[in-house]
Amino acid sequence: MIIRSLNVGLPRSLEWKGKTVNSSIFKEPVLKPVSLDELNFAGNGQADLVNHGGPDKAVNAYFAAHYPYWEQELGRTLTPGAFGENLTLAGATEADVCIGDVWRAGGAVLQVSQPRIPCYKLAARHGVDDLPERVIATGYTGFYFRVLTPGVVAPGDMLELVQRPAAAISVAVANRIMHHDKQDWAGVRALLAAAGLAAAWREMLSTRLARHGPAT
Repeated sequence: MIIRSLNVGLPRSLEWKGKTVNSSIFKEPVLKPVSLDELNFAGNGQADLVNHGGPDKAVNAYFAAHYPYWEQELGRTLTPGAFGENLTLAGATEADVCIGDVWRAGGAVLQVSQPRIPCYKLAARHGVDDLPERVIATGYTGFYFRVLTPGVVAPGDMLELVQRPAAAISVAVANRIMHHDKQDWAGVRALLAAAGLAAAWREMLSTRLARHGPAT
């Protein structure tokens, strides 16, 4: 994979259905190297630290391969960062990246933690009420990295796969288990066993299994 664009942004006001909310969904490309610590790129921030950000969601990544689809669906030209991502990545999709993967990007080392679950602020950003649901339906969600080693990252950096867990589960399969095949109990258990899975996803899946899964 290669970083097609590196995008940052700070929280700003966003109008949505008669209300004003703060959001950092607006990201702008930067053309120079940027420092990355355990929680954020320099110049980037999250407005809602309950549902966004934190160690498991330090870096939001999205795939450039999906942009033509969304441009056709939305009837507009989209620039990098349009999905609120920090890294617009070329050369892969959700099927090629696995939970727990460790990737080197410039001077930083990153680990894939979970697929992204888009919220209403993506709908507000584009003025399309059902856009989060459409993103989930397509599986074109992107994903999050946690930062294992802080460092400097630049547009154009190649991402080198350092380590992939045994019995790795792709982001695409994780999306299927979470959103579509919710009673794939073998899949739920396999995903729960995935090294590096974010705590929030582990909690959601554990609760589903405890409430609805078959007795063991």
